[in-house]
Order: sequence, then C-alpha cells, then structure tokens
Amino acid sequence: MTRKLFCEISPLTYKISYEAHILKRQLTDNLKNNLAHHIQEDKLPYLVFSHQSLMRRGLRKVPVPVEEAKVANLKIAAPKVNGIIIKPGETFSFWRLVGRCTAERGYQNGLMVANDGQLKKGTGGGLCQFSNLIHWMVLHTPLDVVEKYHHEQVDMFPDANREVPFGSGTSIVYNYLDYRFKNNTSTTYQLVTYVGDKYLHGELYASEPQSDRYDVKCVGEHFSEENHVVYRCGDIYQYRYDKYGQLRDQQLIKTNHAKVAYDTSQLDVVKN
Repeated sequence: MTRKLFCEISPLTYKISYEAHILKRQLTDNLKNNLAHHIQEDKLPYLVFSHQSLMRRGLRKVPVPVEEAKVANLKIAAPKVNGIIIKPGETFSFWRLVGRCTAERGYQNGLMVANDGQLKKGTGGGLCQFSNLIHWMVLHTPLDVVEKYHHEQVDMFPDANREVPFGSGTSIVYNYLDYRFKNNTSTTYQLVTYVGDKYLHGELYASEPQSDRYDVKCVGEHFSEENHVVYRCGDIYQYRYDKYGQLRDQQLIKTNHAKVAYDTSQLDVVKN
C-alpha cells in the first residue's frame, strides 16, 4: 500500500500543507530585492501595447451573478497593479501585488477552473482574466515570462468575440501558481490597468521606444476527433519583426490539444 502524503491524510492536513506552502513563498519573496513594487502615477513616455478584454461575455454556462462577481473582483485587483514600474533586472509578480483574495477584502465568489478542468465558484474567482490580459501584453514585448501555468487542456466555451488565440491564457492560484515576468532589458516598463463599463483595460508603457514589433498567432488550428472525443488543436507562435518589417525570430509558445467540452455538432471536425 502506498503511503499517503501528509496533505492527503485529511482536509485539515491539506489546509496545513497549503498554508505552509504559501508562507514559505512569502518568506522567500521577502528575502528578494528584485520584485517590482514601485507604483508611479505618471505614465512613461512610450506606449508599447494596449488591449481591452470584455468582462461580461454572456455565456450560457456562466450565471449573471457569477459574472458580476468577477467584475467586482477585477475592480478590486486592477488598481493594485495600475502604474507598477518594472525596472531592468526586476521581476513582476501578480500575487505579490494583488495579495490574497478574501471576503474581508471585498472579494466575491466568482468562477474558477479546478485542477481537473471543471468549473467551480471561489472567492476572487475570475482574476485569471486579469493575468491573461497582462500576459497578452507581455507577449508583445521582449520581456521574459519566468513563471506561468496553463489551465487543464479543456476547451470549455465556444468562441464568442474571441480576440486572442485559444490557449494563450494563464492559470493562477494564490500564491503558489503565480504569473511572473522579468525585465532583462535596459528599458524600464510600466503597466497601467483599469476597469471600464464593459472592458478590463491594459496599457504597457516604456522609457524608450521599442525597436521590434511582436505578433502572436495560432497556426494550424483545427478540431480533431480522436476515439470519439473532439479536441481543439494548433500551435501558438510569437513572431518578432524589426523596424523594417522583416521577420527576425519566431518562437513556439504552446501546442494546444484541448478536449472540447461543448456541443461540437456545428464545428468542422477532422476525423482521424
């Protein structure tokens, strides 16, 4: 018989292990001096990239109260990141800035994705839309992503006004699943984030003009039936162009092979 881990013995031991892990990372981060922490109200002079993300998508699987809870959570979290300066050599940490999501801090029960890829409700749910927005902007810069996690490979919702490639998002859980990027350039960057009536807004500024231009696309996206199960497939690439429009580099970011969790009768599916 395989011996159980301490966290597997009971719900209590799981909670103890969970809190111990959080405390360990907090102590480790406190010893570091390279985590971005300076907030500046004035924007840096050069806008590098901007994006807006629709907060209320009106999906049938998502009840209105849950979606409104997400909006409320974003309104609390966005100001905590707004104006953050990331100097050369510094690392941006999502959870270091946003902090723990608790009811005492005003966070509501929004939608979350569990470890098994299933939907559930939890305090602070919906903030992955925030880290998704930040990641999408970072992909259009030379900044280096140093910590990122994906949701389980499940395509939960049909496309509805999709503006970014499927699979280019992030998965975050306080604080052991963080989203972090490091500024290994000689340029200072700044994130500006705020909530409007319909959209979550993000802007990325820099102290110097960005010489290269970046583009992110999904290549070869298709739906494939394998053993009577439909999957969404494709490769996400980041392309880097110089100021003359010449391709300098391309990098494979992620390969999708996600089980489709909705009605596939209207999809063009390739049967293997």
